[in-house]
This record gives sequence, C-alpha cells and structure tokens, in this order.
Amino acid sequence: MVTESSFFSKVYTVVQLVPEGKVTTYGAIAKYLGSPQSSRMVGWAMNAAHSHPDVPAHRVVNRKGLLTGKHHFGGGNIMKQLLENEGIKVIQDQIQNFEDYFWDPIEHLKDF
Repeated sequence: MVTESSFFSKVYTVVQLVPEGKVTTYGAIAKYLGSPQSSRMVGWAMNAAHSHPDVPAHRVVNRKGLLTGKHHFGGGNIMKQLLENEGIKVIQDQIQNFEDYFWDPIEHLKDF
C-alpha cells in the first residue's frame, strides 16, 4: 500500500525535475505516477510543499494552465511572479500559450 508520505515524496521528485520555464499539471503527475485518479492528492502534496523549499511548486498548475494553487504561496501574486521570472506569461492567473510551456513527465522521464 502506498502511504500519503511516500506518494508525496514521489510527487516532489517529479516536480523537482520540471525544467525552469516549463509547467506541468496535477493530473500529468498523477498519471505518470500510475495513479491517474489522484490529481487532488498531487494538489495536497503541493499544498504541503512549503516545508520543502527545493520543490518548485509554482511549476504545477491545473489542466487548463490556471494558477489554482496561488493562495498557498503566501501572497496573491507570488506564484505568478515566479513563473514570469522564468519567462512564462500569465494574465489573470492563466498561463498564456499553455501548450508551449507544458512539460509532460510521461514524455520526459523514465520510471523511477
């Protein structure tokens, strides 16, 4: 049985591999980890990522490119600012040209 903490650790490992200037989604991570119905649990892991400063949680967004987790960054625009610092354009919490920035772990990673 996979425990929440081991699942969170796997999520963090994937998120640490998302390149600067790219984003992925809760669902893409869940699917990569073999648990496609666990998008919400990936979100919980991102909510708890504040205790893991080496996890670039700002690079995880919803399936439409919306910054749904922005309120977990301690301020309304911090997530947006972090993404824009990496060259990603965000307007009204929506990543512009989302498909250009989307990084799918299934396409880029081997199982770990």
